[in-house]
Amino acid sequence: MTGSPAMVSERLPWSEAAAAWLRDAVALGLPILGVCYGHQLLAHALGGRVDYHASGREIGTVAIERLPAAADDALLAAAPARFVAHASHQQSVLELPAGAVVLARSAHDPHHAVRYAPRAWGLQFHPEFSVESCAATCNGALAPPRRLPGALLPGARTRARAGGRRLLRRFRSIALARA
Repeated sequence: MTGSPAMVSERLPWSEAAAAWLRDAVALGLPILGVCYGHQLLAHALGGRVDYHASGREIGTVAIERLPAAADDALLAAAPARFVAHASHQQSVLELPAGAVVLARSAHDPHHAVRYAPRAWGLQFHPEFSVESCAATCNGALAPPRRLPGALLPGARTRARAGGRRLLRRFRSIALARA
């Protein structure tokens, strides 16, 4: 489940129905990957709290730190200790549901990757974004002069895309494996 222009805190009927579906899917042990809004909705569905981040929007290509808890995680164990990823969000998971494990963070958001259950993860960053989709999404969200922040080093955006692809392929392998 991925992004939406809606906000989880709005509790729109379709979103609450999706949250109920996610609760049931997690209870059944289905493989789930929530991205951005999907990550936030998964946290909300399982009892966490989501709202606007006190420091505002995180946008652009950002530095992510994989935490020690990810060392034996099926999805994130192979990720580098530090990597870059594309991000664009105003709301964040402010309080985790019981039993959730934080796997990665950024300087802005302490819950960038979370394992909610043995086969359910949430990512605040966007592994599915290409360089072009990140630029279009991020630049469209900025006021003029519309400069994309987060250009950390030459090639950072391209590395973010490659890392995102590897992570999505890993989730596909997990999802196709029998539990």
